[in-house]
Amino acid sequence: MKLTKYTDVMVGQSAETVHTVTEKDIEAFGSLTGDYNPLHFNEEWAKTTMFKGRIAHGMLTASFIGNTVGMRLPGPGTIILGQTLSFKRPVRIGDTITATAEVVKKEEKNQHITLKTVCTNQNDETVLEGEAIVTLLRTTD
Repeated sequence: MKLTKYTDVMVGQSAETVHTVTEKDIEAFGSLTGDYNPLHFNEEWAKTTMFKGRIAHGMLTASFIGNTVGMRLPGPGTIILGQTLSFKRPVRIGDTITATAEVVKKEEKNQHITLKTVCTNQNDETVLEGEAIVTLLRTTD
């Protein structure tokens, strides 16, 4: 696999990943993380909350950003050094999430790249936004 090079990344570039959240996604994420909060797994209980029903794990939604960054932009070889997340709306089973990363800054000295990260739902409503600072693996070739 060819790794992305710092010089190939340009300010203004963007990429996205689209994923429809399923029951299986929530079950797998809960199993993987051990997060069985009833907000994600118990519809009757979740109906009594401010969300009026089950929602997906916030970090499941955030993981779609990891896919965009690690596989598309900057792409293979990307290491996330830090990321801020602000959760704006709940994500539910059946929602189609578009995770977008846009290069907003490059720092030549340390070769860090700043990305604006946003997840929207099928209604073009922002469900998550933040910023990621990344760097790229360097190879000897």
